Amino acid sequence: MGLYSFGMPVGIRDNDARRVAREFEQMRAVFSSGFPNFQLDSGAPLLVLAPRDESSMKALAPEFWKRKGAKPAGFFRHGWEKQFAVVQLDDVRPGAYQVVYHEYAHSLLHMNFHWIPLWLDEGLADFYGSTRFEQSRTLVGAPSARFRVLGSRPLIPVATLLAVNQASPYYHDEDKIQIFYAEAWALTHYLIFGPDMGQGKKLNEFLALLQTGAEQTKAFLQVFGDAKDLDTKLSQYVQQFALPTWFVKNPPQTDEKTFTLRTLAQAETKAELGGFHLWAHDLNDAKPLLEEALKGDPKLPLAHENMAFLDFVEGKDEDAAHEFSQAYELDSKQYLSLFYRTMLSPISKSDAPADQGAFRNALLNTIHLNQGFAPAYVELARLAVRQGNPTVALAIARRAEQLEPSRAGYHLLSGQILLRLGRGPEAAASAKFVADRWFGPDHDEAVELWNNVPLADRPAGDPPLEVIPPGIQTMSGLLKSANCGEKGLTFDVDHDGQKLTFRTVAGGWIGGYSDTLWYGGDHFSFCHHTEGLRAVVRFKPSSDQTYGGDLTEIELREDLPPSLPQAAAEKQKP
Repeated sequence: MGLYSFGMPVGIRDNDARRVAREFEQMRAVFSSGFPNFQLDSGAPLLVLAPRDESSMKALAPEFWKRKGAKPAGFFRHGWEKQFAVVQLDDVRPGAYQVVYHEYAHSLLHMNFHWIPLWLDEGLADFYGSTRFEQSRTLVGAPSARFRVLGSRPLIPVATLLAVNQASPYYHDEDKIQIFYAEAWALTHYLIFGPDMGQGKKLNEFLALLQTGAEQTKAFLQVFGDAKDLDTKLSQYVQQFALPTWFVKNPPQTDEKTFTLRTLAQAETKAELGGFHLWAHDLNDAKPLLEEALKGDPKLPLAHENMAFLDFVEGKDEDAAHEFSQAYELDSKQYLSLFYRTMLSPISKSDAPADQGAFRNALLNTIHLNQGFAPAYVELARLAVRQGNPTVALAIARRAEQLEPSRAGYHLLSGQILLRLGRGPEAAASAKFVADRWFGPDHDEAVELWNNVPLADRPAGDPPLEVIPPGIQTMSGLLKSANCGEKGLTFDVDHDGQKLTFRTVAGGWIGGYSDTLWYGGDHFSFCHHTEGLRAVVRFKPSSDQTYGGDLTEIELREDLPPSLPQAAAEKQKP
């Protein structure tokens, strides 16, 4: 974790910055104590930005001031390659940074669990997000800010709460979402501190069952008993005058006096801030900051790297490759620059043995610099498939799963390799696991994998299904081009040698893509770097013969590459 504060006199800035750093270290220590086997270091480094006051906060994130309602004292931005937390230094009210620690807790949970139900995901995030920090100890389990909601509304039946998912009204309806969050916190608190819960021991048993693939309702019944029996107990629990908490003594590494402090040069400051805006997809604010950073220090590696990402997002691949090379040559620890310049080079697609060797070495060097960087493992797995080594590929893909267990596409990558190995039942299990727990494009991609498994290898029971609205047609083909215009997007898709054009209509389409795309969610755009992917298109047919139809959904999928024997055979086909 890095922390950068700005906009304050040096003495005040130092003290408050150290306090914020200490609190994040205390939060890490709390998770380390509660979950001894947790991995706490992400492949996506966390940078904490600490603006001085509300005016500095507004300058950094003006979008919040364009909305009605209270303004945040902090917020968190998740990312595949980088993560950012922003805290306003002069706001020291208890709970002012609750949303920051809530989201930070999410990042740690998602880094360690294959899947957890939505109520528990939000309940644990609020449980830890409400942590109170003191100089020598940390208070865990204090009531959430939403606690008062519990006294003003009837509780949701526990059985209903367990079934809430991302498509549920309880997660979207403004009138229902507050009671959902409040009760998710309360049930989590009860399952830790309630009678006969063993101070969280039973909750850990439940979590362990979920990670083995156990169905949630059965696992809940096995560990906690019938959900209906908890309704009265939970209602009585939240009516108590005081609820129990944990006091955790701060370990030595949280002593802020030992923290290293360094003042950034102006060019470094602009490069960091430019990166923040870049990862927020705010290119207009990122570009001048990065240009000023390079003008101030033409040999600043981070400025070159972030300028390269700006070029990449705009589809200027030659310029991006040049800037990534510059950054890596200036600092051989810039693993993102090494990875991106490698993926943009011809060796990433070459079948020549020497090129594949160089490609593999570059990926291994990337991993050496950041052992938690999962995309490099994904590319190594795909290379092993191309080279005809699916067993090796599976082991590498499993490592990517371990690093980023909350990415459905990583589970499906392993499932695809299992199918290639002829291990159909295991491939079906991977497909069913994802299809039963994820929604949207991830669910659909899992259903496709399931359908590719031979019937004899599929387990008994209800198969996962895609839900396609009436009047909507589906087709699949190779995406030839994506054209972004002021009036919307058009996609040209090759379907069995016939080019079909689909166009979007305002507010009427959904897009998705495979998690295994090497540039990931931080830099994804339908306008660039999508040609050659397989597109699954859902559309409303058109009577106009000049185009295929009006797009309602497009899902871009990255299939496993053919192995060398397969590739040779395909080239020989007439």
